[in-house]
Amino acid sequence: MSGDQKRQLEQKLWNIADELRGKMHADEFRDYCLGFVFYKYLSEKQDFYATELLKGEAVEEYRTLTDPELLAAIHNESLEMLGYFLNPEQLFSSITQKGNSGYIIDELHEILTHIEQSTMGSESEEDFVGLFDELDLQARRLGSSPNARNELIVKILTHLNEIDFKLGDTKADVLGDAYEYLIGKFAAGAGKKAGEFYTPQQISTVLAKIVRRAKANYARCMIPPADRGRYFCASPKRRRWQSFMVRK
Repeated sequence: MSGDQKRQLEQKLWNIADELRGKMHADEFRDYCLGFVFYKYLSEKQDFYATELLKGEAVEEYRTLTDPELLAAIHNESLEMLGYFLNPEQLFSSITQKGNSGYIIDELHEILTHIEQSTMGSESEEDFVGLFDELDLQARRLGSSPNARNELIVKILTHLNEIDFKLGDTKADVLGDAYEYLIGKFAAGAGKKAGEFYTPQQISTVLAKIVRRAKANYARCMIPPADRGRYFCASPKRRRWQSFMVRK
């Protein structure tokens, strides 16, 4: 990602923080941002993968697909390759568009629950347990009424919908950059509730290079948590940051 692209991403994330500012502590709106960012990432990944599978079919765009047989096939392939599944109407762009004209909080909650439930019985099930627990969509700090909460959430989704994760670009790591920015910018209270700690990029890079002495192709560094933690991975050939929730 170029410097200009990274600045644009950070500005969009800052705009989301502005929407939430004054309603909750910095670490709380950081968690809301991260939750929605990850939903957006999972959605784009599903759309990208399914659209690749549909090449040569009568309908080649996943978001417009209605054929039940093709949907069933994509469901099975997605669980095998991605570890989860989203229907076209559950994609981030679809629910955001629907939010521009109506109430979506209940449906959004069902979608986030569905992502976790879609993994049941698969190898990825443990990775998705409690993935969106921090996203309380009915919290009064988001608004004094259901309509006020809905309006705020739609604003956040609309900001995020402008972010392109560039999944077709192997050199881009928008999810990692977004995660790193949010954790670094709003890490002040990170440890008091979620058990998260932020390691600056420079330190993680040095640690990755040290570990590389033992493993030539790939380095993995883990920050031990009290309850949850994050893996920060740095590839020696190009910088790639990814985060995974882990249990002690």
